[in-house]
Amino acid sequence: MNAVVTASGLTKRYKQSVALDGVSFEIPSGRIVGLIGPNGAGKTTALKAILGLTDFQGQLNVLGLDPRTQRNQLMEQVCFIADVAVLPRWIRVSEAVDFVANVHPRFNRAKCEAFLARTKLQPSMRVKQMSKGMIVQLHLALVMAIDARLLILDEPTLGLDILYRKQFYQNLLEDYFDENKTIIVTTHQVEEIEHILTDLMFIRDGKIVLNTDMDAMGDRFTEVMVAADRAADARRLNPLDERQVFGKSIFLFDGADRATLESMGEVRRPSISDLFVATMKGTYA
Repeated sequence: MNAVVTASGLTKRYKQSVALDGVSFEIPSGRIVGLIGPNGAGKTTALKAILGLTDFQGQLNVLGLDPRTQRNQLMEQVCFIADVAVLPRWIRVSEAVDFVANVHPRFNRAKCEAFLARTKLQPSMRVKQMSKGMIVQLHLALVMAIDARLLILDEPTLGLDILYRKQFYQNLLEDYFDENKTIIVTTHQVEEIEHILTDLMFIRDGKIVLNTDMDAMGDRFTEVMVAADRAADARRLNPLDERQVFGKSIFLFDGADRATLESMGEVRRPSISDLFVATMKGTYA
């Protein structure tokens, strides 16, 4: 399977800090990857490097191209949505569609207009008249009508209400994603994307601290809820985390024997948010 993104020793230093610290990873085609980390962990810097928006040390190959020297070619196959859509406030919907149609060789006007027809956006409406949710809808329509192989989403639904957020990800799955496309998404609302992810990467202090596909995550990590009289037994197995709920203890384990855990209490697969909290303990101290 061809890799869409391959990074080796990816490093980015600023004057007083290291944003990326020798990061190495590979993203195959046809995957939806969640890049999750606390503020300042290096998520956006990694995305900027992939997009050719910042210089870096190390090796980075995106769709067979070097983002530093072949960015124009790369941008024909990559789309990007950030938490703030970069659309001029004076532009009308029809003008935005015309502009993208004239500058991007892989833009499908009919597909864009079909998506817009399912919204309340009108061709004469200006960006300054729209709510943030409507701006995101316009940006999404423009991006999804481009036959891009890689879509990068940096907090794409930040500030949107839950209806717009659910609609956003549903539209991605129904109207954009297929086995020939790849999506990289960062978000703090991890519980809302858990059901669409195929792969998961946690980043902390510029380093990848977890890189797994979702099936392997379910095999590797286990939560068990135990009564108070079994808590000491669970602690002797060196859990990653422990929390209290309604008088019982919930322990999170990495690679522990499932049969042993089942003998102690109720076993389940941890959520991404619970795994994230356990992995990032101390980050917010």
